[in-house]
Amino acid sequence: MIKKSKILVVDDDPDIVEILRYNLSLEGYDVKTASNGKECLKKVKNFIPHVILLDVMMPVMDGIQTCSLLKLIPTLTNTRIIFLSARNEDFTQISAFDAGADDYISKPVKPKILMKKIASIVNRLNKQTDLKEELDLDEIKINRKQYSVYKNGNSIILPRKEFELFYLLASEPEKVFTRDEIMSKVWGLDVIVGDRTIDVHIRKLREKVGDLYFKTVKGIGYKFSQK
Repeated sequence: MIKKSKILVVDDDPDIVEILRYNLSLEGYDVKTASNGKECLKKVKNFIPHVILLDVMMPVMDGIQTCSLLKLIPTLTNTRIIFLSARNEDFTQISAFDAGADDYISKPVKPKILMKKIASIVNRLNKQTDLKEELDLDEIKINRKQYSVYKNGNSIILPRKEFELFYLLASEPEKVFTRDEIMSKVWGLDVIVGDRTIDVHIRKLREKVGDLYFKTVKGIGYKFSQK
């Protein structure tokens, strides 16, 4: 259980930083701030936040590059990254998600909504601490703490959401998970994604892990099967 969640706010606008710091502190979070990506990368080494609120346009190092580098740090495996940006173009948001973002919120930010999103994320992180750390599925080994997948001894690299979807399905082989259940447990009810998001992630898992493991149950959802 996470007793006091740690939040890192990364933005070059001091007014936004102070507003976020104030509201987050009122909610009981341990808050630290950084004014650019380079400073962010230094602070996460010791702080290890549960959630990072990250701006896109910043001096020294922008948010997209920062996010990509954050994803390479092993101690941040369970850290969630939320982009807060005034840039609403599709290509910017796509770049953010490609870099590893968990959510993207357009400015101006509504503090109450942001607090709800963060509370939801922290709640899911708390629940994940109760999940089995390792799954041994004969030729496939999954380690949730390390975010690692091995098939016949060979490592399979999966982005966070693909891993979480794989872990969910593999945690109960042969159980059919509905699309709503998958969306809720992997993406969360507070995150809006496209209707085909689950299908795209299943397709990628089939390409990387093996087509026969992932069964489509028409009109319902998906299941993991070794038969």
